[in-house]
Amino acid sequence: MPLSDSAIRSAKPSGKPRRLFDAGGLYLEVSPAGGKLWRLKYRFGGKEKRLALGAYPVIGLKDARDKRDKARKLLDAGVDPSEQRKAEKAAGSERASNGFEAVAREWFAKQSTQWAPNHAGKIIARLERDLFPWLGVRPIAEITAPELLKVLRRIEDRGALETAHRAVQNCGQIFRYAIQTGRAERDPAADLRGALTPWKPVHFASITDPVKVGELLRAMDTVRAGLIVKSALRLAPLLFVRPGELREAKWAEIDLDAAQWNIPAERMKMREPHLVPLSTQAVAILRDLHALTGTGPHVFPGRTQRTAMSNNAVRLALRRMGYEKDQMSGHGFRAMARTILDEVLHVRPDYIEHQLAHAVRDPNGRAYNRTAHLPERRAMMQQWADYLDTLKEGGNVVPMGRARA
Repeated sequence: MPLSDSAIRSAKPSGKPRRLFDAGGLYLEVSPAGGKLWRLKYRFGGKEKRLALGAYPVIGLKDARDKRDKARKLLDAGVDPSEQRKAEKAAGSERASNGFEAVAREWFAKQSTQWAPNHAGKIIARLERDLFPWLGVRPIAEITAPELLKVLRRIEDRGALETAHRAVQNCGQIFRYAIQTGRAERDPAADLRGALTPWKPVHFASITDPVKVGELLRAMDTVRAGLIVKSALRLAPLLFVRPGELREAKWAEIDLDAAQWNIPAERMKMREPHLVPLSTQAVAILRDLHALTGTGPHVFPGRTQRTAMSNNAVRLALRRMGYEKDQMSGHGFRAMARTILDEVLHVRPDYIEHQLAHAVRDPNGRAYNRTAHLPERRAMMQQWADYLDTLKEGGNVVPMGRARA
């Protein structure tokens, strides 16, 4: 006799499992603890087998019968329902591992080992904020150019044009990785060339006129700031490293007697160690600061010895000096040095580029190592510091000749 809802509700547990049969092999198993599970008994390949169909009351009588009927149709077609379920689960797992987010995170894990932490953080934040919520679960091979463009339009609509262009660039890298690993056949990001609102990189604000550089250097001496911030501000034009590299400097990296600073690869944008020769002026500033912060790891500590100075410290000092964001930035000291060393002091461009830690290669296409042209770069850094002193004093701003070899 087929089961009824009332019979199922009133079924009580006993000392051992009870089976209440319906029809077509379907039955409800009542455990001694009171749980009620639907099961289907069937034969396939001459063997008796059982298939779990879910728990009552989540799966009611009607739903259980529907599941039984579907399983019977598979049997009639010569398919084992248990094996079919296993195949569907496997397909689901494969589908999940081939989703955009899964592939993107795999790509990021492999690539980020070669990136500076700050750069890696920006990329993963961009993916998590602007792409994963809408594309994350989609199989990467099924994503189309119009679908991707719709997601990128969301970024454009909030006015973040640079982010949209960087996002499509990251997507192209992810799709190419998917192609290389056999999980996609083409890159839909390549079809979006010209589809986004044009955007041009905004260069960091910088002062490159020698007379105005002198005014800036004199203003540094009068700014209201503590010794730590004032020292960082005075070293920024002398060293022209990236702001993050400067504020995270550690005393263990600096050899004042040898007058050089060795920045480890993990803190460099290009993930290559970098050597900064120190002029006599830079050494003097660092020796003075060492008396205050030399007992801790950071040259420019923040609120505690365990943390570095805030990335806003130099920027805020510039604002207190009266320089707005469209006039001068922390990055602007790099453009200042590059422009004046090239156009005014006529230093060889490869010396400048190497000291800026840009990707410089020799005539054979090999990357220069950290000590390449070191004597010439030492002379250049001292010449640069001496020239800045001349500007600060309001003196001669005409070319001083080429850097000494």
